[in-house]
Amino acid sequence: NPMGVPSRMNLGQIFEAILGAAGQKLGCKFATPIFDGAKLEDLKEWTDKAGLPNLCSTYIYDGETGEKFDQPATVGITYFLKLGHMVEDKMHARSIGPYSLITQQPLGGKAQFGGQRFGEMEVWA
Repeated sequence: NPMGVPSRMNLGQIFEAILGAAGQKLGCKFATPIFDGAKLEDLKEWTDKAGLPNLCSTYIYDGETGEKFDQPATVGITYFLKLGHMVEDKMHARSIGPYSLITQQPLGGKAQFGGQRFGEMEVWA
C-alpha cells in the first residue's frame, strides 16, 4: 500500500526497523538522537555489514496463495511498548446524574460522574 508509510508511520520507524534488523544480525544495539541520528548512508553501511539486502528490502509472499508480490518491501525489527491504559479503568457510563445549573448539561469528567456534553452545533441544531 503506497499510503502505508505517509499516513500511518514516520520515517523514524522505517529507520528503526532497518537498524533493528542490522543490530539483531550483528549482535549490537543502536541509539540515535531524534534530529541528529542515523542518515540514509549509515543505514546502507550497516545493512551491508550485516549482510542484509539494501535497506532490508525483500520480497514477501501472499500468505493465502503463496504468490510473490511484485515489489519488494522493507522488513525489519521494531520495538513495542505495552501501554498501561486498560479499558476497565477508562470505561464510564451514566444514565442520570449531576448537571450544570447554567447550561443544563452533564458535568464533565468521570471523577464528577459526568457525561458527554453537547457541542455548540449540536445545541442549536
